[in-house]
Amino acid sequence: MLRAFITGLPQGFARIFAPRYLVWHAVAIIVTYLCVASGFDWYYFTQTRFNNLFELTIPAAILGFFLPIIVPVVLYYFGEWRRSAKLKHIAVVVAQAEALGWLVSSIYKAFTGRIQPELLHSTGLQDISRQFNFGFLENGIFWGWPSSHTTVAFAGVAALIYFLYPKHKVLSVLLGVYALYIGLGVSVSVHWFSEFAAGAIIGTLIGIVVARHAK
Repeated sequence: MLRAFITGLPQGFARIFAPRYLVWHAVAIIVTYLCVASGFDWYYFTQTRFNNLFELTIPAAILGFFLPIIVPVVLYYFGEWRRSAKLKHIAVVVAQAEALGWLVSSIYKAFTGRIQPELLHSTGLQDISRQFNFGFLENGIFWGWPSSHTTVAFAGVAALIYFLYPKHKVLSVLLGVYALYIGLGVSVSVHWFSEFAAGAIIGTLIGIVVARHAK
């Protein structure tokens, strides 16, 4: 599994930035610009920062960190138990999509340096939703644009759905709901709405590209 996982990463990364897929990146950037320039990011921030909602979405950050690690491992060993080469192959592909989701989002973060929102409080604060520190590692890779939680979740889900749909429509819907929960959950805590939106777009691209070329 480890060898197949590692060898597929360089080609997957190159394909994600192939000319035919650059429009996806452009759409993510345009959506972000519209959210920032129109003031929607700040409006969304001021309307969603209250304790009850925050408490409901705390699991999103936790699940968004642990599930991308656990799911491919469980899929792979379940495939071993069932002696299913397809399940093991899917596990590797999903792991690749998630790893590339984290890598691509981290690279973008390293160069955009967007300032993160306050976790809970919005009253009396200055609008910082337009603040980007373009350069290299001006604000690290933990915070910023796009959301890594969202990118990884959508990348893994898109890869799974690409293999499972249309035979397992109910499961595909549930996977989509999970990805939305992770993305929207972090959008009311550690990320701006546009970082969720961009992560969803880029993550979906990554999952589809990796799964498409792995079949």
